[in-house]
Amino acid sequence: MPNSSSMNAKMYGVLLVLVLAVATCFAGCTGSQTPAGPGSETSGANETPLYVVGVDGAYPPYASIQKDGTITGLDVESIQWIAEKKGFRVKIQPMDWDGIIPALNAHKIDMVYSGMTITPERLEAVNFSIPYLTINQSFAIRNNSAVTMADIEAGKAVIGAQRGTTGAYWVEENLIATGKMPKKNLILYDNFPLAITDLVNERIDATVYDRPPHLSAIEGKPAHIIGEIYTGENYGVAIRKDDTELLTTINEGLTELMASPKWQELLEKYEMK
Repeated sequence: MPNSSSMNAKMYGVLLVLVLAVATCFAGCTGSQTPAGPGSETSGANETPLYVVGVDGAYPPYASIQKDGTITGLDVESIQWIAEKKGFRVKIQPMDWDGIIPALNAHKIDMVYSGMTITPERLEAVNFSIPYLTINQSFAIRNNSAVTMADIEAGKAVIGAQRGTTGAYWVEENLIATGKMPKKNLILYDNFPLAITDLVNERIDATVYDRPPHLSAIEGKPAHIIGEIYTGENYGVAIRKDDTELLTTINEGLTELMASPKWQELLEKYEMK
């Protein structure tokens, strides 16, 4: 029969094994409950977070893909500056514009920083940062065209627009919904360069787009801006509604950027002044 000291030693050993097993199980269960989103892409506890930034890759001067595959633009350089100041990294991800908010809410990207107008409809799906630019919509025609702004506002032109843009919404609300223009006369495109191609090839009479990227799109082509309509649109960075910490960080970064000499440098570089 074992003595009492031997039994106590064995019991202590068994209890120690049980405690270690429970601790290991608890640690494993806790780790498995933490979701890994794009902003959580870190390989170590001390590594800075990586945020995936959705952009329209054919949207100069805000974002555009160069021949060597790099992505440049006002918004691209802005978020890169903010990332450096606020202590995170970014990956710029070009995407189809009409699917960019669904991609954000599906956690495929962490923010949309690409000249996105703040609208009531979009605010139902996402949060927006403080505004960083205010712009208007503009119309362009071919150099040899006789179309006037009066013709456009009367619904007497075939207009091309990028799908999902505020320019397309303006035509739908102010020309089609009012009965001035038949719906078939609004031609929608997956990206704006396709609309400019059709304009130059005389398949449509005019294009509508935010003025700065419109100027970039027609540069070197036989087309010009004929006029603007005041919309006073504010651009903001779109962020998921539950990502309040990132929203605060971006707002702080935008405030710092717009108060710095860098902001004026970027506006001059991309001819926004």
